[in-house]
Amino acid sequence: MRYGLQSDILLGNALIHTYGKCKYVEGARRVFDQLSEKDVVSWTSLSSCYVNCRLPRQGLAAFREMGLNGVKPNSMSVSTILPACSELKDLNTGREIHGFAVRHGMEENVFVCSAIVNMYAKCLSVKQARLVFDMSSHRDVVSWNVVLTAYFTNKEYEKGLGLFSQMRKEGIMLDEVTWNAVIGGCMENGQTEQALEMLRQMQDAGFKPNEVTISSILPACSVLESLRTGKELHCYVIRNCLIGDLTSTTALVYMYAKCGDLNLSRNVFDMMPIKDVIAWNTMIIANAMHGNGEEVLLLFESMLNSGIKPNSVTFTGVLSGCSHTRLVEEGLQIFNSMGRIHSVEPDANHYASMVDVFSRAGRLEEAYEFIQRMSTEPTASAWGALLGGCRVYKNVELAKVAANHLFEIEPNNPGNYVLLFNILVTAKLWSEASEIRTLMKERGITKAPGCSWLQVGNRVHTFVVGDRSSTQSDKIYKFLDELGEKMRLAGYKPDTDYVLQDVDQEEKVESLCNHSEKLAVAFGILNLKGQSSIRVFKNLRICGDCHNAIKYMSNIVGVTIVVRDSVRFHHFRNGNCSCRDLW
Repeated sequence: MRYGLQSDILLGNALIHTYGKCKYVEGARRVFDQLSEKDVVSWTSLSSCYVNCRLPRQGLAAFREMGLNGVKPNSMSVSTILPACSELKDLNTGREIHGFAVRHGMEENVFVCSAIVNMYAKCLSVKQARLVFDMSSHRDVVSWNVVLTAYFTNKEYEKGLGLFSQMRKEGIMLDEVTWNAVIGGCMENGQTEQALEMLRQMQDAGFKPNEVTISSILPACSVLESLRTGKELHCYVIRNCLIGDLTSTTALVYMYAKCGDLNLSRNVFDMMPIKDVIAWNTMIIANAMHGNGEEVLLLFESMLNSGIKPNSVTFTGVLSGCSHTRLVEEGLQIFNSMGRIHSVEPDANHYASMVDVFSRAGRLEEAYEFIQRMSTEPTASAWGALLGGCRVYKNVELAKVAANHLFEIEPNNPGNYVLLFNILVTAKLWSEASEIRTLMKERGITKAPGCSWLQVGNRVHTFVVGDRSSTQSDKIYKFLDELGEKMRLAGYKPDTDYVLQDVDQEEKVESLCNHSEKLAVAFGILNLKGQSSIRVFKNLRICGDCHNAIKYMSNIVGVTIVVRDSVRFHHFRNGNCSCRDLW
């Protein structure tokens, strides 16, 4: 400007491009407006600047203005502006630009073709994306990756794997993006074991997992509760200096908590140099699921003191922590502060969490009144929380009210029927309990079979009720018989109310000994190999008798037994459970 060069088109175009790369929109626009003459590069650089700065609408406006000013877009203009259509999911405009590209012979340009494929894929028009891809004579790995990702995003898992197999057969030079797309696609479609297998194949092919790979694959360890694999990935993160990546580290925090090791979860969290709201939420939810309500409140206070603004997820985690530790007044105070202090309006999840806070503390009437005062329609979670409280505190009448609402909201959920059945059986209301069982038969509803598992070495061992498939079955049952005698001498009495079969008392006691969680715990104790704790996972809520029995086991054997059921973690130590017998 000092030398009067602001109207020079070559220098101006270079400046617009530079400012665009530096995400300085105002500077780019100022240079563009000062140009006395503007060519296709000027317009393309400006629209590219807008797209690069996440202003897709302004980018499209500049692209249209270019045509209105008599400047014909070139292939660079088209490949630059199509990502704006992708971001806006603007399929109609994308089709118009695609038509322009075809009319002017640009579809053979590899960058234009990739951008068109990407546009259709992001707009969830996968068939059209594949059609353009197949018609292209110049397909680079970027185009392949775009279609691959589109299949997985659109839940077309088999087609995604088929395309990946085709890439390998045709000798396409795969890159990290390809492998990350496949691993992430497996995870998105619930194929956790396949995702781990792809990770192994990625490494065998000579590729090093990066931050994206790690953050994608760590949830697989959480889903499979594979602490050993999670630790191996953690070691890889440290060796390859990825510990500073916020997403990967946060995934590690959650993985350790979900796999039952809250201490390691906290260690990773404490070492994080920077913590965003997701990291804080993860640590809060981790403590909530392990029943550490007091620690949840301390974390929430530390989060506020660090200047991080809480969001909706934060309050869901905090209220959950309050419910598991019966911190009613604290939970009510936090719930009331949401809108007033933190500008977060409570949603259905927060109301349900507050019902849970009241219910777990035995304040069932208050919980019921709270449901009736809700500004939104009560959800299954709210009624389910009340029903769970009625089970613990043996309130049959409110249990019937909650269950009837649940039968209407989610008529095919067997858990609600089983819970009410158990409440009625405990109250010796045999006739009404029989009616619930009949209702389940009439509606074709069956209780999901209980299943427990634990990892020993590299192998996961699974047990169902009465399981004798393990090579150590004889040892397990013999150990349970010996342990059972010691437990009875210590005061344990089997609670046969938790047996649903119509059999005599002796058979009921024997049935209780065969529950999957007892078999898994016994197997874990027999295979401790010097460890001081075992971790067992169950697909359903742990039964009351097993909960009581495992307390005695932990005291007699002298080990910490961690059991994660469908609701929460239970830490059994010295004859006590972290849930304080309320779960």
